[in-house]
Amino acid sequence: MKIIDRLSARQTFSFEIFPPKGELPLETAYEVAGEMARDCPDWISVTYSAGGSGNSANTVPIAASIERDLGVTALAHLTCLGSTSDDVDAYVDSLGEAGIENVLALRGDRAPGREARDFGHASDLIAYLRDRGSELCIGAACYPEGHVESPTEEESFRALYLKQEAGADYLVSQLFFDNEDFYRFREKCLRYRVRLPIVAGIMPFTSVKQIQRMAFTCGASIPAKVVKRLVLAGDDPADQARAGVEYACEQLADLAANGVDGLHVYSMNKPSVAHAAREALLACGYLEA
Repeated sequence: MKIIDRLSARQTFSFEIFPPKGELPLETAYEVAGEMARDCPDWISVTYSAGGSGNSANTVPIAASIERDLGVTALAHLTCLGSTSDDVDAYVDSLGEAGIENVLALRGDRAPGREARDFGHASDLIAYLRDRGSELCIGAACYPEGHVESPTEEESFRALYLKQEAGADYLVSQLFFDNEDFYRFREKCLRYRVRLPIVAGIMPFTSVKQIQRMAFTCGASIPAKVVKRLVLAGDDPADQARAGVEYACEQLADLAANGVDGLHVYSMNKPSVAHAAREALLACGYLEA
């Protein structure tokens, strides 16, 4: 089923997993997906890492297994930086052979040796997919606090508008820790003529180091209330992780109460995080048992 059809009918709830790297067996990803499927998400997204990270080849097999074996809609990521049109054609063909109807079109992170070839921006990839006659449902990323590389708000929203005009069906947000940032972003989208459904993406912080890394790479600001949670959690890693999941669940409940189009949990391959998110949304009435 196409994700845009679900978003058009009701609020959605979804998870993300990332394929294993290095020596981690592929079966681990299947097990994680199976555990998450028990929480009845509308879809499970599967990341794709370009540039030799070692896990991009696993995206389609994992997504295919989610669709075929678990009966859950799969959203396959596709990053285009460093890719040629032939690379994209081959990937899209493999999605079709696997019966996957949904793709998240991304530029991908910049890295040494990874230069733009046929695609400089995600909007270029989206336009290419539409021009080749693809019937894929195409999602795109958005950034509630602005893209880290955009010097101005106007430029960040212009990039979003170009994704919309290129043919994106909906948006999934980058992580954020203050819901007010998301609400302001949602209002500004209308001002900048971006009218696509917006799925709010939430990632629980699990440690001080992790949240520092996310703030640096994603440009997400760390509000004082998050810092206080970490201070109160102390130095124990388990307590820090528990505090992060609790805070994320509070974010999810508040977003649900404020009528978001959908909620997407960056669950970091942890079924316990996915389960906690579902329980929080059952408790607030966003989901039905």
